[in-house]
Parts: sequence; structure tokens; C-alpha cells
Amino acid sequence: MQELRTGLWWWEAEHPEWAPEDAATEDWGPEVSSYAIDDGTRLLLIDPTAPPERVEGLASGREVVIVLTCPWHQRDTRNLMERFGATLHMPPPDGGDPDSLPGEVFRAGQRLPIGVEAHPGMEPNDLVLWIEGQGGDTLIDRGNGLEFPVDWANKGVAPEQILETLRPLLDLPVELVLPTHGAPADRAALDRALS
Repeated sequence: MQELRTGLWWWEAEHPEWAPEDAATEDWGPEVSSYAIDDGTRLLLIDPTAPPERVEGLASGREVVIVLTCPWHQRDTRNLMERFGATLHMPPPDGGDPDSLPGEVFRAGQRLPIGVEAHPGMEPNDLVLWIEGQGGDTLIDRGNGLEFPVDWANKGVAPEQILETLRPLLDLPVELVLPTHGAPADRAALDRALS
């Protein structure tokens, strides 16, 4: 676990549903990134895997809120909701998803009451989050720096069109990019990924 700045933590853990046979079909490894933002009253967990001890300690005495960037990033969300009484904010689930969790659904263009703004990502329910004062699957790091995964952008919309919907992120005062696959990156990495 690493504290990126005061009150912002990042950790990597093995995806709870990863199996070695997935390595042949997936181009991301078992390690996924999760984040915690502590404002002293509320602990915001983004796409969380089981948090390290330090983050667990912060949950005590705080309102715990989980935000998912896409519905398939549930990871350890169900367990954390039960343990901490956490509330959940998530993009719309995939149609017919039998494992959908109870939570507040949000879409691109909405601002959540917890200070999170949702921006379009690769799919209608794969979103990029803007958290003002602090800095998705749509931008990842597979070991070569932050990138837009063109090979994942096969969702019926041309990758160029998806990139065009992401470019307004460059108008925001982004300092840190917190991908859910790979390490945090800086503004210059965002500029390169979206150029």
C-alpha cells in the first residue's frame, strides 16, 4: 500500500476471481488496483479489493462509501458492504446480471453527492471518475505506461469515437490518474494516452 498524497491510498491485490487459466485469454494480470480516499469523516473506496490493515483501520468510525467504475469491478464489494455497512454507487449493471449488488446507480454526466463526477468511458456502464481535490478501466497500464486499450474497444463503437469522448478530461485540472489496472500516473501520462 502506498499513500500517494495525504488521505489518498493505493494498493494492488490479486483479483479475487482470477484463475491461472485466465492468463491465456486476458491481457491483464491478476493484480488490480484499488484506492481509498479519507476526508476524516468519510472513507471512499474505489473498485476495492480487500483493503490493507491501514485502510481497514480508517473505516472504523467513518462513513464508508464504495464507488465502482464499472459493474464488473465488484471484486470484494459485497464483503466490504457487510463488514463496514458501506453504501454503494455503481454504473448500471449489465442486462440480466444475476449478481448485481444493491446500490445507487449513476451514469455518465452525473455528479454524485459524494463529490464524484462520472464521465463517459468505453461503454455506457464503464465510466471514468473525476474526484475534485484528488485528481476506470478505460485507461489502464499493462506495463508500458498509461494507455487507452484499443484492443478492448471492440464494443460496437470505433476506438477513435471513444477517444473523442475521453478528450474533455484534458480540460480538467487532473494531477493524478488512478487506473484500476496498473499504477497511478501523472498528467503527462494522461496527455500521452489521449493524444
